Amino acid sequence: MSTPLPIIQLDGLSKVFLADEVETHALSGIHLEIAKGEYVSIAGPSGCGKSTLLAILGLLDTATRGTYALNGVQVANLGHAERARIRNREIGFIFQNFNLIGDLTVYENVELPLTYRGLAAAEREERAMEALDKVGMSHRLRHYPSQLSGGQQQRVAVARALAGRPTILLADEPTGNLDSKNGDAVMDLLRQLHRDGATLCMVTHDPRFARHADRQIHLFDGRIVDELKESA
Repeated sequence: MSTPLPIIQLDGLSKVFLADEVETHALSGIHLEIAKGEYVSIAGPSGCGKSTLLAILGLLDTATRGTYALNGVQVANLGHAERARIRNREIGFIFQNFNLIGDLTVYENVELPLTYRGLAAAEREERAMEALDKVGMSHRLRHYPSQLSGGQQQRVAVARALAGRPTILLADEPTGNLDSKNGDAVMDLLRQLHRDGATLCMVTHDPRFARHADRQIHLFDGRIVDELKESA
């Protein structure tokens, strides 16, 4: 029986930024595979390329060299519209700053990305409510972000990502703006989502949370310098 393709496959991936004729190598020769249902953390010091790597994985940026296959499809061959479609349908984003829209309610924030798919109102409602139930925020659906704590806002952001039923969840420092209690609660939620079958790739500076992952990837100066796999 053939081995299934990894959901993410990077081969020799590099990213170079050019400013005032000075080259900055944000990523250099990254080789990485992530399997369906795996939980991977990406750690390293500030400026080592963590967020750049996550942006490329999420099709928010492109590599300078190397290849990236998502579900067996080379993303370099995709046009702008197809990349946007994949971002909307297959990738769920969880950001450090929540990125909720202040003049929309909790429910509207979660539902909004689904409107771009042309889903019927009944299906949008079903998905949004299911996601809010999963993160324990259905009782606040008519509240606005300003009426929520940081931890609650991050739960809504997780629900927004989940409502799209993505192939992979990408989390960029999801506890970075939270106190320790709320950070622990959000990490418990992400661990539960992984146990339920989610594929999760998370950037974190906190070694406590990195250890929750099946595999820890450590970056330094744009290169993978260490990789640890949690024992069963």
